[in-house]
Amino acid sequence: MRIGFLGLGTMGTPMALNLARKFPVTVWNRSPSKYPPLQEAGASIGATPSEVARDSDVIFLMMFDAGAIQDILEDLKTSLAGKTLVNSSSVPEEFSHYLAKEVSGVGGRFVEMPVSGSKLPAEQGQLVAMLAGDADVVSEIRHVMEPIAKAAVYCGPIGYGLRTKYAVNLYLIILTVGLAESMNLARAQGLDLAVLEEVLGAGPMASAYVRHKMSKVIAEDWSPQAAAKDCHNSSKLICTAVDASAVRSPLIKTCRSMYEEATKAGLGEEDMIAVIKLLSKSSSN
Repeated sequence: MRIGFLGLGTMGTPMALNLARKFPVTVWNRSPSKYPPLQEAGASIGATPSEVARDSDVIFLMMFDAGAIQDILEDLKTSLAGKTLVNSSSVPEEFSHYLAKEVSGVGGRFVEMPVSGSKLPAEQGQLVAMLAGDADVVSEIRHVMEPIAKAAVYCGPIGYGLRTKYAVNLYLIILTVGLAESMNLARAQGLDLAVLEEVLGAGPMASAYVRHKMSKVIAEDWSPQAAAKDCHNSSKLICTAVDASAVRSPLIKTCRSMYEEATKAGLGEEDMIAVIKLLSKSSSN
């Protein structure tokens, strides 16, 4: 099975590296600066997305958003006949249906596969894949997910993988902002964050995620596991899904505003927990 991978960002690079340990992989990225670690791992470089697809059986997309995919789609479609395109990018559900139609129209097959997890789980091959599309096609390529995902859950037809991710990320984003507010209050009251970390770690709210994010704040390590700009993009997609579903979800709309503010404040490339900087600034005014 030959694998193609388009998009070597924070998530794409470790995913492609893990795939290259088991399969022949050809990659493409808008910026060539991301190629060296893939070349060292034995991956081939495609000059264009269509060249990657031509030399692959299954092609993964891990682009920033729908616009980035649209920019390469016409070129990519020229080589998709008889191939399977797997989209892991965060896009609106409507775009996923459009993409599936475009791929089918040129004789290709389409699978939706958003993932849950950030940079570290991606590096460890411990993502959770949310698969959607034709069940037979998903079953045929499920073994390809083994180097990148600890679990691959079939969610239903096209759209249902993204719907699942919206629900998962709604919880994640609210949890992150809630944790930031908790740490900000603790500091404002003169508490040692290490004490708060110990108390949370000993109780029913303990989790590896909470420990990791608290450790980053304590160490003032803002390097992105999942960037604030990606969180802003995700929160916008979730709010669109909330409105389309006619449900009440006031917390995610507040979080969307906070991540929009964080991005405008120049925190977009920092980890999503950097939203605490907005809270700290507010509390000092």
